[in-house]
Amino acid sequence: MAESNFIDYVKIMCRSGKGGAGSRHFYRAKYIPKGGPDGGDGGRGGHIILRGNKNMWTLLPLKYQRHVFAGNGQSGSANRSSGKDGEDKVIEVPCGTVVFDAETGEFLCEVTSDGEEIKLLRGGRGGLGNWNFKSATNQTPRYAQPGEPAIEKTVIMELKLLADVGLVGFPNAGKSTLLSSISAARPKIADYPFTTMEPQLGIVSYRDNRSFVMADIPGIIEGASEGKGLGLRFLRHIERNAVLLFMVPADADDIRREYEILLNEVSQFNPELMDKPRVLAISKSDMLDDELMEELSKDLPEGVEHVFISAVSGFGISELKDMLWKAINDESNKIESSTITHRRLDGHHRVREEDEFIFENEPEEMPDDELLEDDDWEDNWDEEAWEYENPDK
Repeated sequence: MAESNFIDYVKIMCRSGKGGAGSRHFYRAKYIPKGGPDGGDGGRGGHIILRGNKNMWTLLPLKYQRHVFAGNGQSGSANRSSGKDGEDKVIEVPCGTVVFDAETGEFLCEVTSDGEEIKLLRGGRGGLGNWNFKSATNQTPRYAQPGEPAIEKTVIMELKLLADVGLVGFPNAGKSTLLSSISAARPKIADYPFTTMEPQLGIVSYRDNRSFVMADIPGIIEGASEGKGLGLRFLRHIERNAVLLFMVPADADDIRREYEILLNEVSQFNPELMDKPRVLAISKSDMLDDELMEELSKDLPEGVEHVFISAVSGFGISELKDMLWKAINDESNKIESSTITHRRLDGHHRVREEDEFIFENEPEEMPDDELLEDDDWEDNWDEEAWEYENPDK
């Protein structure tokens, strides 16, 4: 598929169905002039449900389905007949999709496994018919419950790729070359910056038929946390990675300086990423001899494991795999890597063209006044107890 088909950020409007109104019907038949109340209950409104799908890799279908509305519940009828429930709307999303409130930026939920279902918006409950309110002292209740109103919310969905190792580096640091040399992935490789325009995934083979997943994102430049370059938009994909692999080329002017710039941009994007284990790989090291590597090692940042590699010649690749596998399976890192704290959506994390998208709301349907005792039913509605209080007559 074309590169432009990879969509990892989309804004849509969802609305659950409203509950059907209860009926205030009275039974009438030959020789039974006063059969009593027999109005049925209204049906519940449809839910908005998210479902994980392992066969999806992009949010592209949702880009052309901006409005998702569930069906409304039908009203109750005579003979205690309940109304039909509204149709549920199921939204298929890729595994790793995170949902935020578009207005507040608050984290709502996430879908991480295939077949997992999450009820994003609950449909309104149907109102009770008048037969539920009959009693010895109130034998002809002439009122019924209206259905609960629908819930409408605009949400932002972000796709965060599920991978064990995330590659972080400046453009032309050799990230795509490394991924292509140790996995079956075939990312675009060229001698100009920002060759990688979208994240790439590759399965890296390890000893004893074991493997782990590596993700490559577009190169990061200084000021990416302020919106420069492409890295800011795709940094969300390394939030789910267990290990961050920083790559700096051996011909860089100052390896420590470039590593600190990359680390600062990552921390500005999400401070929680600083708790993840890190490995530093000095790429393009086939041009170095043992003496130069020993000299460069003295100026490397402290507190982070490093390795000299060359994706072209294969130098240091086995050692790099060992370091990554050890970091992925380190018991002290498993709890931290499995607990992901999603940052709130603010101005730095939003995509402008999506946030400026204008929705055209469909007109709301008016409630069926014929089934209600009075027009001011909202004043008698108790959201917590879900009870209709009969007004004094």
